[in-house]
Amino acid sequence: MTHPASARDLARETVHAWMEKYQAAWTSNDADDIRALFTSDAVYETRPHDPEPWKGQDGIVAGWLAARDEPADWTFSWELLGTDGGTAFVKGVTTYSGGRPTYDNLWVIGFDGSGRARSFTEWFMART
Repeated sequence: MTHPASARDLARETVHAWMEKYQAAWTSNDADDIRALFTSDAVYETRPHDPEPWKGQDGIVAGWLAARDEPADWTFSWELLGTDGGTAFVKGVTTYSGGRPTYDNLWVIGFDGSGRARSFTEWFMART
């Protein structure tokens, strides 16, 4: 007999699917891939209380592409720390090539009911 997945399992599945799409967009730098991750009114903060967050899908695409990384320049690993309602907490490590720093990341991602992000805030610190 098959049992329905718990709400927690569904949240984990949503986060894992979104993270796969995020990494694909990070690799492709394709505007449609980026846009598909976020709601039309999403806010992307590159740091907490960002005075100039990227707003809406078009603003997020423009900000992302202006700060883009090339696919061969980085590797990324992550783990889901937990969820609370529609919010996920993700810990990651971004390693850049060419002698650039490695960064520890904490992402707080607010999801809507369709599995897209309505808010995204990142913290990152270079390892010393």
